[in-house]
Amino acid sequence: MLASHGVEVIGTDYNKELVATLNAGKTTFKETGLDKLFGNAVKAGIKFTSEYQVTDVYIISVPTPYDKFSKKVDACYVVAAVKEVMKVCPKGATVVIESTVSPGTIDKYVRPVIAEGGFTVGQDIHLVHAPERIIPGNMVYELLHNNRTIGADDKTIGEKIKALYSSFCQGEIVVTDIRTAEMTKVVENTFRAVNIAFANELAKICRHDNMDVYEIIRICNMHPRVNILQPGPGVGGHCISVDPWFLVGDYPSLAKVIDESMKTNDAMPDFVLNRIYEIMKENNLTDVKRVGLYGLTYKENVDDMRESPTLQLLESQERHLANGLKVYDPFITQDVVANQYHNLDEFLNDVDFVVLMVKHNEIKENMDKLAGKVILDCHNICNLPGVYHI
Repeated sequence: MLASHGVEVIGTDYNKELVATLNAGKTTFKETGLDKLFGNAVKAGIKFTSEYQVTDVYIISVPTPYDKFSKKVDACYVVAAVKEVMKVCPKGATVVIESTVSPGTIDKYVRPVIAEGGFTVGQDIHLVHAPERIIPGNMVYELLHNNRTIGADDKTIGEKIKALYSSFCQGEIVVTDIRTAEMTKVVENTFRAVNIAFANELAKICRHDNMDVYEIIRICNMHPRVNILQPGPGVGGHCISVDPWFLVGDYPSLAKVIDESMKTNDAMPDFVLNRIYEIMKENNLTDVKRVGLYGLTYKENVDDMRESPTLQLLESQERHLANGLKVYDPFITQDVVANQYHNLDEFLNDVDFVVLMVKHNEIKENMDKLAGKVILDCHNICNLPGVYHI
């Protein structure tokens, strides 16, 4: 996006295979508008290398997983990248951390690395946090239109980086301090996680007493100050399913609502699995090999499987069953799980019971093909008679 808007950019990654793929003119994942954007960037002169460069601004956007035991952010990739930058960067350079981190991570992990490199933050090296704000499936549009937050020690430096992002960003860009920027990104994702957990808990309550959770949410959302999200089979991706844990890990005695919300969301794949067993029993189905999960990705119309509810369910069901469920996803072309199919018709032909785990457009457009099958609809997208819900 930067390159296609006139900024001289060199993309750097330690993965030489990835760099070679990009230099060959190929992208590495599916995303609406990405290939066109990539083509524009290449025409504008973007370069790709595994060698760190001498330049004036470094934007670091590496993964930030969390420790599943402590729930704290794992900043090892950020630290490793900053260490490499410190080996080549000139005095006066600005280091921008785009990776999502918990409040205080930059103080605790990044500033010491810069000091170890022999630099003084604020004099030799300027430090900025500009957390990314995009979602797979709509990345290109959101890069252009979403508001952004720039956290900086020095407002002058913050305004400089704001001008850089303004080369493409049409949304409002707010300049604040680093810790506030860290917190706002985590809070945004946590708000959505808690709202989803509320919807999932409502679904469980309504299931217990045979009420229609979707109708209840629809009516409640007619109130001008109520906006309940939809329940689902779980929460995946690398934002909503991960970032709230940072607050739980850092503030375990304070983040009680967040902790319970995350546990509620994490429990949904097992809840779906139990629903599968209940529905099989109700319909006298005994062969689990005739049960199929539609969807492997964490959300619709993308090829991103990180933390996906289907993968969580499959991990769970391995504890219960010797031979598992059948699986199909139109966006996953490589074999990643057992009993995986790559053709919708073949998948449907070999199952009697379909569990709609992801609401890809493909299945919405082919819902008639499910006629006559037992269906567990985890997203309320199927209007066929006799459909089961979570």
